[in-house]
Amino acid sequence: MDVHLPPSTPQKLVAEALGTGFLVFIGVGAVPATLIINGNAPFTMADLGIISLAFGTIVVATVYAFGHVSGNHINPAVTLALAVTRQFPWRRVPEYLAAQVVGATLGALAIIGVLGRQANDVGLGVAAYGDGVGAGQAFTGEFIGTFILILTVLMVIHRAATPGFAGLAIGLVVFAVIIPLAPATGASINPARTLGPMIIHQLYGGDVAWSQAPVYLAAELSAGVAAALVYLLLTSTRRVSEPLTGNAVRTATAPSV
Repeated sequence: MDVHLPPSTPQKLVAEALGTGFLVFIGVGAVPATLIINGNAPFTMADLGIISLAFGTIVVATVYAFGHVSGNHINPAVTLALAVTRQFPWRRVPEYLAAQVVGATLGALAIIGVLGRQANDVGLGVAAYGDGVGAGQAFTGEFIGTFILILTVLMVIHRAATPGFAGLAIGLVVFAVIIPLAPATGASINPARTLGPMIIHQLYGGDVAWSQAPVYLAAELSAGVAAALVYLLLTSTRRVSEPLTGNAVRTATAPSV
């Protein structure tokens, strides 16, 4: 009889790197592709919708492709939130985060490999503040967007969405969050997606606002922790004792409110 062993650690890390790389290549790559086609003209709402759709659809695809191997976190904020909620071991957090950043960096490099240096010339889809946006507004935007994403992921996992629909729910929330957030921050909502394009853009001579990186990372990672705490609050249970007959007591578990 064949025995199917769970994926090994190297397999999981490769899956995380590939999933994150796919996310950056397709999602982030849609930004310079749009700018190149439009002659570097400002985005229209239709352009933003197509870019958001690219992000959403690749998230759906990677959930189904890699979810059974690594869980398809493809986002350090997801990994951190799962560790806070004790659904993922803390000892494996550093290796997952490293795999995600490596994957995002390779994904950004692949964009240049396909679109050429022109992709770098139009910014490579690096997340950056919009016109007139300061650090406080950027932090708020990235925090809220990441919080919505991570809480949705946790709740979908907790209630085990109808088979086949978890990936769709997560992909749709990515699509939705990008629409209002993109004009302010580029809607990164993912520390690996933030860093990977920045690293490659810098290596190819681009002008990277590294001073903005700590704001993105702090907002995204803190939002992951906050979403984890809200998830625990929403899903925690309490013990309820109800008298039956005589001295007998039945103890039941009821949702906390």
